[in-house]
Amino acid sequence: MIQARRRLERRKVGLIGPEAVQTELRRTRLLRRIPSHSTIKRILREAGLIKASRPAREVYFPQPSATPDYVLHAMDWTSKFLTGGCKVFAFHTLDLETRALHQTIGADKSLNSVERHALETWRQLGLPDGLQMDNDAAFCGGYKAPRVFGRFVRLCLYVGIEPIFLPPYEAERNGLIERTNGLWSQSFWRRRHFNSSAAVKRASPKFEQWYAQQYKPRTLNGLTPARAQKRVERRRMTARQIRALPARLPITAGRLHFIRQVDQEGLISLLNEDWKVDKRLAGQYVWATLVTHERRLKIYHRCSADAPVRLVKVFHYEIPETVSPLLPEFKRSHHRRKMFTML
Repeated sequence: MIQARRRLERRKVGLIGPEAVQTELRRTRLLRRIPSHSTIKRILREAGLIKASRPAREVYFPQPSATPDYVLHAMDWTSKFLTGGCKVFAFHTLDLETRALHQTIGADKSLNSVERHALETWRQLGLPDGLQMDNDAAFCGGYKAPRVFGRFVRLCLYVGIEPIFLPPYEAERNGLIERTNGLWSQSFWRRRHFNSSAAVKRASPKFEQWYAQQYKPRTLNGLTPARAQKRVERRRMTARQIRALPARLPITAGRLHFIRQVDQEGLISLLNEDWKVDKRLAGQYVWATLVTHERRLKIYHRCSADAPVRLVKVFHYEIPETVSPLLPEFKRSHHRRKMFTML
């Protein structure tokens, strides 16, 4: 076995791992009985030819959390194919404290569809303090130019909501809403057959009613989302406020948050621009907060849930337009949480 490994090492092309050794043993017939992959790996490790793998160190993730003083929503969409090849999109927003859900069904995931879903949600479930979502172009504004404040980001800021963008390509970080997408698929979509988006829309209230009145998430200790929602106060957006939204939304005073993993060069990327954090934090997650009215980008880091939050970097963030004050009708009656309580 060691001889086979040495032979592989002398070759100018090819692999030298346990699988390659196993293949070499079969080819040369050095042994009558070919050992398993795990046996080869163990023997090579004992001979000092491969290093023992170390368990990956768990990296702390600064997950935002809902509290009675900080209403947090999570938003996402999922798509399914209809008969004939067309797609239908189901948008879901979840109140992370009460698990109350709002759903809309659309034929696309355009900005208009996202905005329509959000405004309906804020009328039904109320205005959150923070909205957790992924980096879909309709949410963040696209990937072409740096420092682009898309219409949906502007809409959130205009009504006093803090967008919270999760790390790219890490859907599991939005686990509760991802599981809700799965619940919709399992309890509704797979049990029916739909030929059109209109048919899905007609049937979807049955899922929403079941979810609100009968479904009992474990975290609610026997309550349904509808009962849990009745126990809290939520300030809902009004039809008048929706009609009064300006056609061109300004950038409003507020905060945007980005959870990012630092790369090997010590960089993070947000709003299509790289920012130098610290090479020593490579592989770690940081929380970046853009304060629009201060025109500052603040980078925070925390080693663990028990460690203090550290302000790593502060950058000037030029915004090439006027930042408007938040309208009094959208100001929260409670004080915003300080940064360290969000981690």
